[in-house]
Amino acid sequence: MTGHDNYPDDYLRAVLGKVQTIALVGASPKPDRPSFGVMRFLLAHGYRVFPVNPGQAGKEILGQTVYATLADLPEAVDMIDVFRAPEYLGAVVEEAKSLAIPPKVIWGQLSVRDDEAASRAEAAGMSVVMDRCPAIEIPRLGL
Repeated sequence: MTGHDNYPDDYLRAVLGKVQTIALVGASPKPDRPSFGVMRFLLAHGYRVFPVNPGQAGKEILGQTVYATLADLPEAVDMIDVFRAPEYLGAVVEEAKSLAIPPKVIWGQLSVRDDEAASRAEAAGMSVVMDRCPAIEIPRLGL
């Protein structure tokens, strides 16, 4: 995909259509945090979600075990949904690239955008969506 200012609906449908498992980086146990609400939404819509947050590792969020890093996940995931500040997206991409089975998708939440990190992810064969929220896009697209 060239450019990340606008995503055609067909692109978003295709990206979301290949996702069943999601690592949610920056997951929070606090119900008032956006990551908590999005995780609840994704679980309710049938996705398997693995929360990633080193400060919460070993605990549970919404009944799901929290992992410290992507490398700690018990299985490969289709998508990494990033709830971190934009300056951390590059590190998440590098960690994703180092996995035995990299994800198909890197998704940066609202305000999470780093075009250089996106280029590196795409060069490694991953689809990228930034500055969007799957909890907004899934209902909007009727998925």
